Amino acid sequence: MTMKIGIPKEIKNNENRVGMTPSGVSELVNHGHTVYVQSTAGEGSGFPDEMYVAVGAHILPTINDVYAEADMIVKVKEPIAPEYPLIRKGQLVFTYFHFACSRELTDAMIKSGGVCLAYETVQPAAGTLPLLTPMSEIAGRMATINGAYYLQKTKGGKGKLICGVPGVKPAKVVVLGGGIVGQAAARVAAGMGADVVITDISLPRLHELSINMPANVNTLYSSASNVAAEIRDADIVIGAVLVPGDKAPKLMTRDMLKTMQPGSVLVDVAIDQGGCFETSHPTTHSEPTYEVDGIVHYAVANIPGAVPNTSTMALTNATLKYAVALADKGWRAACREDNALFKGLNVVEGKVVYKAVADVFGLPYEPLEL
Repeated sequence: MTMKIGIPKEIKNNENRVGMTPSGVSELVNHGHTVYVQSTAGEGSGFPDEMYVAVGAHILPTINDVYAEADMIVKVKEPIAPEYPLIRKGQLVFTYFHFACSRELTDAMIKSGGVCLAYETVQPAAGTLPLLTPMSEIAGRMATINGAYYLQKTKGGKGKLICGVPGVKPAKVVVLGGGIVGQAAARVAAGMGADVVITDISLPRLHELSINMPANVNTLYSSASNVAAEIRDADIVIGAVLVPGDKAPKLMTRDMLKTMQPGSVLVDVAIDQGGCFETSHPTTHSEPTYEVDGIVHYAVANIPGAVPNTSTMALTNATLKYAVALADKGWRAACREDNALFKGLNVVEGKVVYKAVADVFGLPYEPLEL
């Protein structure tokens, strides 16, 4: 079958990524599909319109035009309010949704009648999250870089250099969660010379990390008392926990925050899933931080958007084979043949078909039969 695929320009605050690189578009065109790209959609990532035209894409002037033409929308971030009315019944939207942290988005997608296939819950039998992994690796790396930046006194921090100098101790970085984000954050922190502690509730994962991590990374079982003890003298705390498709657990309470030293920095990478600090709320690249009890909070919901060239290429590398399958076969056949894609379906034609999302909001869960 042939399909019309739309790549709109992202309109979330300071989101410069784009749903697909020109090389990815070329692959779809070579499979006989028609690709519509909104004018200037790729400019923020370093891909001007001419690059898309050169591989056979059609450039459309407005976001409305792209949604109106396309059978499948491929993008980066969840639709926001101006996009809600553009999504029509039966239209496939392939993107990051993170439904569990937004009832408004969930209700809007139910109302639209669209088919919402979420990158973050596409899951092969091995239990990996291949479409979340590339952005998690970038977000983890940047979490440490940003934490070190905001530790500067001029940025609200305590004025401490993450790597220290001879005769002066380095900063202490505590990473909550030993998954892809946490591992990336801890490795960069270790490479910068920090004193690093990484926590997790999985003993096999902690064993793996203890073997593979540099010598200045210590592992610790993630209990409430252990976390409370470690954060008291932490300079940077990075929240990197994930429950696929569900809200992130709150690992730090407001009371725990009060035990920290003023000017310490919290980086909540889990904010896309509601955040793992009780005092977190989403921020933007234009206003990335705020303070609570003297503690700097960085909770940007699209951290990889700050490095869109790298992020867009990494994302397309991961999503392309799935996008091609969806276009070649249609979403029903593709999801029937590939259980990983099937698990990506969250909201389908007015029904919540992903249990964690239904449970979070007390909505009817209607398992999908293909």
